[in-house]
Amino acid sequence: MSRPPGAAVSLAEAPPATEPSTPPAAQRVRPLRRPGRWITTAVVLVVVAQIAHGLATNPFYQWDRFRYWFLRPTVLDGLLVTLEVAALSAVSGLIGGVLLALARQSGSPVLRAVSWTYTWLFRSVPLIVVLIFLYNFSALYKTLSLGIPFGPAFVTFDESRLATDMTVAVIGLGLNEAAYAAEVVRGGLLSVDQGQHEAAAALGLPRSYQFTRIVLPQALRSITPNYVNQLIGLVKSTSLVFYVSLLDLFGSVQTMGSTYPGDIVPLLLVATVWYLILTSAVSIVQFYVERYFARGATRALPPTPLQKARAALAAFRTRLRGEAAV
Repeated sequence: MSRPPGAAVSLAEAPPATEPSTPPAAQRVRPLRRPGRWITTAVVLVVVAQIAHGLATNPFYQWDRFRYWFLRPTVLDGLLVTLEVAALSAVSGLIGGVLLALARQSGSPVLRAVSWTYTWLFRSVPLIVVLIFLYNFSALYKTLSLGIPFGPAFVTFDESRLATDMTVAVIGLGLNEAAYAAEVVRGGLLSVDQGQHEAAAALGLPRSYQFTRIVLPQALRSITPNYVNQLIGLVKSTSLVFYVSLLDLFGSVQTMGSTYPGDIVPLLLVATVWYLILTSAVSIVQFYVERYFARGATRALPPTPLQKARAALAAFRTRLRGEAAV
């Protein structure tokens, strides 16, 4: 029976509603497969395993002699000399580098010219040449004096007594380090936005306060990683002081290698491991110094290695629980 348009339909006459379709079973999202990454990882692990196996099984390395020499008093005495030379050279080089960087940005043309000439000279001359030249400095100048130029001398020094092996090594490394540190410090100072200088000047802050409290803390974020690279290079450069008759770590190993020619390889391995320990310690200090100066520049400080390990362990446990639940 036909109904007129617009007529109401009773519930009894309404067509039955269709049953809602049953949703398909929940499917687990699988990560994208990356065969290239797995193949590269496998190749790297094979190469690393072969290197480790060669180091452990090759009798040429003489690991028993390595253990014998590693903590010998001769080696430890050389290690102390290396630490002393590196520490004194780093401090003197950093102080000299800061002064040179400030002179380079000075309004005095004389200071700028002297700073540029110093940096250019010591970055151009090899370090070994500087050390040998200073070691033979007494042949050029028997005495050193302080006084009026072209006039009387007030104080006179005997250069041969002052220029000990340790002094020559520290001065040579310090002079060379100052040239590179000057460019590192200058680059860090230039990295600070000019608006920071203008804002500090607009507030009427003294120039010394501007430098120590505003400019320098921001510049240290750029200076720290670059200068730590210089420190690592400085630690390795201390091996050259052997050529000015100072028995550092490398000099002690070299001397023992001449006395015991059959132990040259294990002695070189001893020096290598000690240098690795020293540079690793510097790198750890670098991480925490960078983390300290990162305050205020990032939303969250970079996690420490221990925090990274804890986060990785927690993520691994969560993944295992998720897989067990599925």
